[in-house]
Amino acid sequence: MWSGPRNLSTALMRSFENRKDTIVLDEPFYSYYLNKTGLKHPMYKEIIKTYSIDENKIIKKITKIPKDHKIFYQKHMTHHILEINNLEWLNMGKNCFLIRHPAKVINSYLKKNNLTNIRDIGFKKQFDIFQYVRKNFDLNPIIINSDDILKNPKKILKKLCDNLKIEFNASMTNWPKGARESDGIWGLVWYEKVNNSTSFEKYSESTLDVPKKYYDIYNECLEIFHHMNEFAL
Repeated sequence: MWSGPRNLSTALMRSFENRKDTIVLDEPFYSYYLNKTGLKHPMYKEIIKTYSIDENKIIKKITKIPKDHKIFYQKHMTHHILEINNLEWLNMGKNCFLIRHPAKVINSYLKKNNLTNIRDIGFKKQFDIFQYVRKNFDLNPIIINSDDILKNPKKILKKLCDNLKIEFNASMTNWPKGARESDGIWGLVWYEKVNNSTSFEKYSESTLDVPKKYYDIYNECLEIFHHMNEFAL
């Protein structure tokens, strides 16, 4: 599942992890990304120390299918992928894209971290990966708008499962409260809301405006969002 930050991605990971036939993996390239870019995200020292920073070792790990589970669900942040020319491994699975209106992403991101450029929220990289998948593996990769999940979780999850050719399981609509062993250690900073949840939150309208200093980033992301949203389930 290819997502940017602040985009319901951890809640969707919870949804899949609640299936008995599924094992999940949380942002396997995050440590690699922080080490390569030198970005000082919250807990960056602990993250780099705890997880692999070797791209090839990470790819080997995520392309090895677990024996005890039917589904290997991987949550990826698009901006953690620094080079598009080393993505042949994507053909080993089904690529899905989770999108969200950029105003909602930006306003949520600013509550947790500084936004310095468009790369921080992954819209351009998500579009690049989407185009790569379309060109090389799958003309019609799955796209989900996170707002659509909130409006009708069961309907969209069932659509997602149908497109993945897996059986929908009612357990995907709720989950036990709390953190998971599968969570990255960065969950201490980023996952407070989802850790207190037991289901997808109810959809509510929110402002689609952003502070003026982010207008350029917002407008560029908005164009990408509208294009990808045309393909959403």
